[in-house]
Amino acid sequence: MASETIPQPPGGAINIAPFKTDVHPVWCPGCGDFGVLTCIYRMLATKQLSPENIVIVSGIGCSSRLPAYVNAYGFHTVHGRVLPVATGVKTANPNLEVIAVGGDGDAYSIGAGHIPHAARRNIDVCYIVMDNEVYGLTKGQGSATAPVEMVKGTTPFGQLDDPLNPIAMAIAYDISFVARGYSGKPKELTELITQGVDHKGFALLEVISPCTTFHDTYKPVSQRIRFVDASHDPTDRLAAMKLALEKETIPIGVIYKNQRTSFSERIKTTQERSQAKGTPDFNKLLESFQ
Repeated sequence: MASETIPQPPGGAINIAPFKTDVHPVWCPGCGDFGVLTCIYRMLATKQLSPENIVIVSGIGCSSRLPAYVNAYGFHTVHGRVLPVATGVKTANPNLEVIAVGGDGDAYSIGAGHIPHAARRNIDVCYIVMDNEVYGLTKGQGSATAPVEMVKGTTPFGQLDDPLNPIAMAIAYDISFVARGYSGKPKELTELITQGVDHKGFALLEVISPCTTFHDTYKPVSQRIRFVDASHDPTDRLAAMKLALEKETIPIGVIYKNQRTSFSERIKTTQERSQAKGTPDFNKLLESFQ
């Protein structure tokens, strides 16, 4: 299929209709994931990407239903396996725009083991993690990011485990683009998603996306968020880690960047070097074992 850009209306308006499907989201009223979905629509429309050149990969959970709501190729994987599949898609066809989506349970619990290796490879994928601190699809148990004081049906005396700090973890793994957004700030979130998609390498975008049914944090989060100061240097890893470890406020924005060679670029270089050596002689290989 020939690639065609989506026409946009004059006057600066954004036409997101071509990126919507006939499938109606089944999220609860007020779910933060609605805001994230709208921001993805706006990013796709602003960049005028063609649906046939976009692949959205998801795992399991409320947020992982998202590919069904976007007019693009979608791959709904098994629990926690977003990054291996996204890596495979991007490796098979580097020309595709691959966006990975999921929740904190999918990303930071069963899928957490894939994150450091995606960071090592620096896969050219933007991973949008919608974090609500609970497993919303299975009645609101605390996730890997749940605070110790959170009381739920399965943990009536609070959580037994300390919460992960996804931003600090991402910086420690040297993920080449690390940012935090908030579904309640759509303008800023759209810009962060755009930057993450444009980044050449692995981008992890942690999005605070409250669950209105099991863990409504809109009010406390709105009171604690602050935008990253314009003076912050995202290439300063120590400064980025200090932001990640803040307790009183929740910094929103680009926190860390380390531009380096992507996995796709390394594969291309390896292929070129291999082809330059010519076609291998299989008989010579067999003779080497004699």
